[in-house]
Amino acid sequence: MEVNFTDKVVLITGASAGIGEATALLFAKLGAKLSIVGRNEENLKSVAERCEREKGLKPLAIVADLATDEGVERTAKETIEHYGRLDVLINNAGISARTCIQRADMATFDAVFALDVRGVYNLTRLLVPRLIETKGNIVNVSSISATVVAVGSLPYGMAKAALDHFTKLIALELAPKGVRVNAVSPGLTVSKIVTRMTGCSEEEYQAWLARATKVVPMGEVCVGLDIAKMIAHIASDDMSRLVTGTIVQVDGGLQFGTPGTFIAEQMK
Repeated sequence: MEVNFTDKVVLITGASAGIGEATALLFAKLGAKLSIVGRNEENLKSVAERCEREKGLKPLAIVADLATDEGVERTAKETIEHYGRLDVLINNAGISARTCIQRADMATFDAVFALDVRGVYNLTRLLVPRLIETKGNIVNVSSISATVVAVGSLPYGMAKAALDHFTKLIALELAPKGVRVNAVSPGLTVSKIVTRMTGCSEEEYQAWLARATKVVPMGEVCVGLDIAKMIAHIASDDMSRLVTGTIVQVDGGLQFGTPGTFIAEQMK
């Protein structure tokens, strides 16, 4: 059985790079009508153009900051005005930060929670009525940082733990309405988030990836497409019709194979 999203309206946040970009391109290939959201206008335009080349369907590209109420409200409004419906909401947008309680500041905490938790909460709240109408589903993109304890992962780990619990809570609430809610929890994944977070060069990042690969039991770090394929699998009613309230790890065995303190050492 092949995954197919023909005539399904799919909203993907954080689609201008990394996992979101890979997810947008995969769903375009699978026939979805896309609403894609990102903060980088140039990158988002490029992703939209590549998505359109897959099946000839032009995505709705929304440049918005989902850490703000204005950005969230405009995203929900423009998506529904453009398509008139929503079948799948993929909450992928997020930021990270490396800090610990001994040097933490509240500005960093607020920035991470504004996007990774409040933005997801708010956008989901606004779009749930539309998902109930279509018996649609939600996929949240979490992280193994939600469960693997590592020095330096504040407040990102806290935010992703909150996202996991949010996933389970609303899955229970929305199940009688026919709406499924799940999360994908990536392990070490090739993306721009590490370079943005640490300010390291591309050469330093590649060296970090080489070290990180050695601590993954299956011997490989993830790429965006690995996560995108799992998102598509869970979002498909044909493949995952009765799957809800589940956190699916895509990490090459890292979560149970490596102590969090060692992960932290690799990230220094």
